[in-house]
Amino acid sequence: MSNVIAEPQKKEKEYSTLNLGPTHPATHGIFQNVLKMDGEIIMDSEATIGYIHRAFEKIAEHRPYYQITTLTDRMNYCSSPINNMGWEMTVEKLLGVEIPKRVDYMRIVIMELARIADHIVCNTVIGVDTGALSGFVYMFQWREKIYEIFEEICGARLTTNIGRIGGFERDFSDKSWKQINDFIAEFPAILKEYEGLLMRNRIFMDRTIGAGPISPELALNYGFTGPNLRAAGVDYDVRVMNPYSSYQDFDFIVPVGTKGDTYDRFQVRHEEMKQSQSIIKQALQKLEGMKGGPHHADVPAFYLPPKDEVYNNMEALIYHFKVVMGEVDVPVGEVYHSVEGGNGELGFYVISDGGRAPFRVHFRRPCFIYYQGYADMVKGSMLSDAILTLSSMNVIAGELDA
Repeated sequence: MSNVIAEPQKKEKEYSTLNLGPTHPATHGIFQNVLKMDGEIIMDSEATIGYIHRAFEKIAEHRPYYQITTLTDRMNYCSSPINNMGWEMTVEKLLGVEIPKRVDYMRIVIMELARIADHIVCNTVIGVDTGALSGFVYMFQWREKIYEIFEEICGARLTTNIGRIGGFERDFSDKSWKQINDFIAEFPAILKEYEGLLMRNRIFMDRTIGAGPISPELALNYGFTGPNLRAAGVDYDVRVMNPYSSYQDFDFIVPVGTKGDTYDRFQVRHEEMKQSQSIIKQALQKLEGMKGGPHHADVPAFYLPPKDEVYNNMEALIYHFKVVMGEVDVPVGEVYHSVEGGNGELGFYVISDGGRAPFRVHFRRPCFIYYQGYADMVKGSMLSDAILTLSSMNVIAGELDA
């Protein structure tokens, strides 16, 4: 008989699997993360997307150019006007249209209001996920005021379809200008109040500092842009690097963070709201001396003639019909144009073969690109930190799954 005692077999460590989404309230949208968990610690993560993929790019290839604007509404629906105007500028680039300065400044006013609305959503939701609901409810009154401005200008609030190829369908009303001026006068004090509620709050700081960090090198490797990249310390902003819509005429600071964590992302968006206020203020001053100027470039093929002319003039009626039905051929060409969206570089790549609809279209959605980095950002962290990290990245499902 052998006297050797058999060593007890080493038990393999057991992990649990947790589905974070697609219908979990903490995901803020329809997308999923399959988490490999060691208790409360995340060991690994695998993202699943495509739950609301709607084939926008393929639909766009079968639509006249001006009808594609409504598709862009459904991407980042927290700041639809930026999407709308980004597309309109892309088509204008393809057409070689020169846009009046007044139209550029009016667009900037609307785009910066949309940026503030977008950042209000993201930063207040970070507060909610740390247990601070009051700030969310309070701040949403001010997002509502921005939506009232959009409603006065274009008749819509969330999916705005605002503006047209060449400018705006009509000039802003006196009521619109008053609403914009009132908002800019009142909002700074409100933002300061919200800052006092969270920025130096001990519980908020303990929950967000160090949560979901990313290095500048890794962020760049993943193709991050927007507030998430700037929070990591890289000062890339499309408005500065490749100015469009006359952004070069404005003075503003590009805020950057140092650690790329949830607290930095919160701070960067908070400071960007202040900068957006400053830009709108400057735009209003510039527009003061342009009263009564044009609200649209000279692009008759994409601009509906006045209704009284349509009812009384055959040529105007024909133009109206051609514009509505999209019976206008666009020059052959290939263009890429990007704008600084609420979440980063929102780009539109178009190939035209000279027809009424584009031959190929690609939307560069910042959410789709930076969401790939989420697994690396949450590996080794607690589940509660992963929820906060997701909030601070501001992944919008509509932009993720175009």
